[in-house]
Amino acid sequence: MSDKSFVKSHRSFGMVDFFWRLLAALVLVFVTFNPSGYSYLHWVRGAFSGDGLQAIHFFAGLILLAGWAIFVIATNRSLGIMGTLLGVAVIGVSFWLLVDIGLIHVGSANTVTWLALLALGILLAVGLSWSHVWRRLSGQLEVDDASD
Repeated sequence: MSDKSFVKSHRSFGMVDFFWRLLAALVLVFVTFNPSGYSYLHWVRGAFSGDGLQAIHFFAGLILLAGWAIFVIATNRSLGIMGTLLGVAVIGVSFWLLVDIGLIHVGSANTVTWLALLALGILLAVGLSWSHVWRRLSGQLEVDDASD
């Protein structure tokens, strides 16, 4: 296929790209912990009362740790402390607004936990995507200084 219309430029970034990052962030957050009782932390806690931790527990934990490192480092580098705090504030106030207008009901700690985890996933996805968004909005590249 020589048709270039199917080839996506490595420089383009769109909503589909953001949603893939959002999906990955939510999977990372909800697999690590969620209030349903089916998460990595619940699995590890259950292993302590059973046969103990096995190699599979450590393997899965290291895969999750690598995912967290990628998302947290990317978020820190692209948003910084002020941007992260602003992101937390915007997401938090957005949820507050949805509660105020009645679209979300927070009648239990379980619901608040799910919302907090959702907010964390959104923040991580924004952090992973922010450099692309910034380039599209401003036309400027963000470059890390590497002092050798």
